[in-house]
Parts: sequence; structure tokens; C-alpha cells
Amino acid sequence: MARRKEPTARQERLGAELRKLREAAGLKGREAAALLGTDSAQMSQIEFGTAGVSEERLRRLAAQYACRDTELIEALVAMATDRTLGWWEEYRGLLPTSFLDLAELEHHATYRLDVEFLHIPGLFQTEDYARAVFSYRVPELPDEDLELRVRHRMDRKVIVEGSAPIPYEAVIHEAALRIKVGGRTCSRAQLTRILELSEAEHIVVRVIPFALDDFAGATNAMMYAGGTVPKLDTAVRDAPHGAAFIDSEAQLGAFRTLFRKVKAVSLDPRQSRDVIQRLAKEL
Repeated sequence: MARRKEPTARQERLGAELRKLREAAGLKGREAAALLGTDSAQMSQIEFGTAGVSEERLRRLAAQYACRDTELIEALVAMATDRTLGWWEEYRGLLPTSFLDLAELEHHATYRLDVEFLHIPGLFQTEDYARAVFSYRVPELPDEDLELRVRHRMDRKVIVEGSAPIPYEAVIHEAALRIKVGGRTCSRAQLTRILELSEAEHIVVRVIPFALDDFAGATNAMMYAGGTVPKLDTAVRDAPHGAAFIDSEAQLGAFRTLFRKVKAVSLDPRQSRDVIQRLAKEL
């Protein structure tokens, strides 16, 4: 297979998972390469995502690595053989690769979790709200680039507003709901949109109120995407310039603990809707 100049995050993740399996088996790269009848250089390319791997080769490696996790193997095979060209491909060359990687991650996710303290989660944002957020980027974006980012963010919402939505749970601090991003009219429309979406069966919205005593977790915003198997979950750090993907088992465990803790102190969905309705009326 031809070497990829710029592998996607999904291709890099496949390679990383194969490397983890090899290391767990106690084999060196050259030993794994010998199993495939290739050299260490190509094995490195496979594990860094710059070269693909066929289903037959992947299954052969999994067998040699004594991996008995059949669900993980099938998930990795699906990643290796997937040829999906999703809607995000229209942005290739126009937006940073991390924007496309985030959309692809969400496309394949089985569920999404968000925790936000200063901004409304991207999957809830209205067009005007998103435009206001991106307009604060430093250095400032040219109008064309700003509009591309806004349109991309709107397109991403297909995973919660499209014909085949995935379960989505968001915990939002009251601060994010109160900050008047884009002005009163924009903020009121944004709160109204969250209320509308919160009525959907697959969406859960929880609010962390200012009145909460002894809360020290307000710096730990997070995005979390469930994989087809738990080992393929991914945490994401979002920023105006793109996204950083986190997949180490220890860090994923920390993010799951964080979500459990903030969820435990948040209001239930009914109480949360009451808070959002009150704030919208105040605008």
C-alpha cells in the first residue's frame, strides 16, 4: 500500500491499538514484521497510521499476539477496511485536519458525553452563537475561514439532530448559560434551542448551578466519544484551532471519573430545564 502523507486520527488510532497489542504480547517491531514477511520500516508505518493494513494481515497479527478479545479484533478490522468518505471530506484542504478528524470520530461514535463550564457545547450551538465564539479567535479569522468553521460546526450536529442520532449527555455549568455570547437575542435563542433539544429521548441535559456548595471542578471541560468497544473510546480537548485526541487507558479512566463526579453534583434533567427556562425568561 502507498504511504499516507497525512493519516487521519482514526488511521493513527488503528496503528496505535496494533502497537499496544504487540507490546502486550512482548514482541518487538522487527519480530512482528517477520510474521508478516515485511520489514521493520513498514511495521512502523502501519503502527503510526502512515500505511494501511489488510484484514488478513490484521487477523494474522492478532492471532500471533494471542489477542482473544474478539469484539476488539472485529472493531479493528472494521477500522482497517472502512472506506467511508463522509460529509467532512468537502472541508479537506479548507480547514485544519483536526476538524475533519473530530467529525469522523463523531460519525463512528456510539455515544457522546460533554462537560462545559464557559461555553455551550458545540453540538448544541446555534449558528449565531458559533459565529460569535469563532469571531473571538486570536489571531482573527478572515470572514471566509470563520464561515467555514461555523458551517462545519453546524454540519457536525447531524449526530444528534440527524436521522440516526446517537445518545448524547451534556453537563453544562450555569456560567455558560448566563454568559451573553453574541448578545441577549443570540443568548435567548441559544437557551431556547437547548430546551427544544432536551426534549429528545436520546439527549440528556444537566446543569451545575452556581448555588452548589464546595465545587472545585470548574476547569475540567471535556468531550468523550464512545467507541464500538470501550477500549476504542476517545476523549477530546476542543479549542478554536481544532481538537486533541486522547486514548490512553489511564486518561480515559480519568475522564470517565470526571464525568461521573460532575454528573453526581448536577441537577436532574427536569430541574435543569427549569433553570434554563428561567434564565431564558430573564433575557
